[in-house]
Amino acid sequence: MEFGTQTIQELLEGYQAKQFKPSEVIEGYLKNISERDEKLNSFLQVRPEETLANAKKLDGRMNEVNQLPLFGIPIAIKDNFLVEGWQATAGSKVLSGYVSPYTATSVQRLESMGAVIVGKVNCDEFAMGSSNENSAFGAVRNPWDLERVPGGSSGGSSAAVAAGLATVSLGTDTGGSIRQPASLCGLVGLKPTYGRVSRYGIVAYASSLDQVGPFSKTVWDSARVMEVMAGFDDRDATSSKRSVPKYTEELSSKRTFTLGVSRSWLEGVDPEVGKSFEAVLEAFKKMGGKVIDIDLPHTRYSLSTYYLIAPSEASSNLARYDGVHYGYRTPSAKSSEDLYSRSRGEGIGREVKLRIMLGTYALSAGYYDAFYLKANQVRRKIQEDFEKAFTQCDFVVSPTSPSTAFKLGEKTDDPLKMYLSDIFTLPVNLAGLPGLSVPCGLDSKNLPIGFQLIGKPFCESDLFTAAYQYEKVRGEFPLPSIAKGKG
Repeated sequence: MEFGTQTIQELLEGYQAKQFKPSEVIEGYLKNISERDEKLNSFLQVRPEETLANAKKLDGRMNEVNQLPLFGIPIAIKDNFLVEGWQATAGSKVLSGYVSPYTATSVQRLESMGAVIVGKVNCDEFAMGSSNENSAFGAVRNPWDLERVPGGSSGGSSAAVAAGLATVSLGTDTGGSIRQPASLCGLVGLKPTYGRVSRYGIVAYASSLDQVGPFSKTVWDSARVMEVMAGFDDRDATSSKRSVPKYTEELSSKRTFTLGVSRSWLEGVDPEVGKSFEAVLEAFKKMGGKVIDIDLPHTRYSLSTYYLIAPSEASSNLARYDGVHYGYRTPSAKSSEDLYSRSRGEGIGREVKLRIMLGTYALSAGYYDAFYLKANQVRRKIQEDFEKAFTQCDFVVSPTSPSTAFKLGEKTDDPLKMYLSDIFTLPVNLAGLPGLSVPCGLDSKNLPIGFQLIGKPFCESDLFTAAYQYEKVRGEFPLPSIAKGKG
């Protein structure tokens, strides 16, 4: 049997019917990685023998298939998650050779419920990027078109699932780094409410914005991963104590929703993306939903607000990479100061340096009030915009990305043009809200288009329910030919 196109649901049904064993499934996915990933560069680390040994242990536990909600499910982990015994580079040379002594809470919970790690996947350096071209280990390619980007920073996570190299994957989303690559690769991508999933064991970029979430082929699969992974963690001070619903059990509830659209957001959107988005709105209307116009006046400042807050926090978080504690150390330093400056200079890439410098400047004496403090005041105004909108509608809805996947190298010389790729996703992180990207069509170049549902805090269940209803109307979304062993 060929593996790679199956969902979590389909694999679990196969295990329950004893059609195959975990070792057979994992062997199939490892085979896909060895045969296909040379074209994609999505995996940074694979340990076939160890992974297969873990799968064989599950072979003897087939009677537990109904007790372990992710029994034998192949999962890829973004390389800014710590997994005990595995290298964790966060896509940076400065962390090359660093092996983690412990495992991130989110990963630990998935493994405890039967998931099998098939590898660590590529990402933009320290999760800073929208195209996965900033990795020290080379760019990742989009499975739909190898000359195009998969999105970023979680490009390896999205490419791996779209290409059939993992059933699901984990990514992090600081300004759109799950939802944007999910859209560009034709996947479901969730950025949960801030605090819904533990950040313990994640290499930090911007601590008030970072959040962990899954990539999957279907809404059901995303809901299953979330009900296992979410929940309070006393090792994360920002973790919420709210109970975690059984998301998969609530998917089929019959409800109608009111969707709010900020028409000013749609200015400058690619015409094919705009056409597909309008079709989504019509689909919800046919399901009995209502679409209203709303105003989000302060979200126009999201880009400038984000690029003051996130770099400022990165400047603080990345100060620890000094060539002394762990990771890359320049071999020929002449003094302590030379060691620090050269290790960072040689080990950290251009985009990360740019953001550290911007953040350090924004936090410096004389500029803190004018930049960082003012940005946080605007952030509060953006939160208030959403709070007001949610008195009128259940969700705010928008395209996920203003365009489909762009070509490799197309935006690397124009940082502002690159940053605008996340224009629809940034406000969600600034407001700490849940956002779900769902594929809704293909453009004339056969590239995926996604739309985004934005919900109230901790209302992931509502997002899943609405997206599940849409998914049923839309029908099965196609996979790229490489996922079927072609191309």
